[in-house]
Amino acid sequence: MKIQILGTGCPKCKRLYENAAVAIKESGITCEIEKIEKIEEITEFGVMMTPALVVDGDVKTVGKVPDVEAIKKYLMTK
Repeated sequence: MKIQILGTGCPKCKRLYENAAVAIKESGITCEIEKIEKIEEITEFGVMMTPALVVDGDVKTVGKVPDVEAIKKYLMTK
């Protein structure tokens, strides 16, 4: 499984990355987490607002920071 955090490095983007890292650790799932900060790469996902959470290439959230429990649900439904 691959998780991508799309964002330019703003505080919300950093918080989403932290929440995702905690969700991965607590759920015990093995997966890769990647930060994508270049606007050109972010727009390739069709995302125009950050932060965004992508799970295995599927954009799950845009423009908000889901909490750890919400991210766990995204991980478990794959």
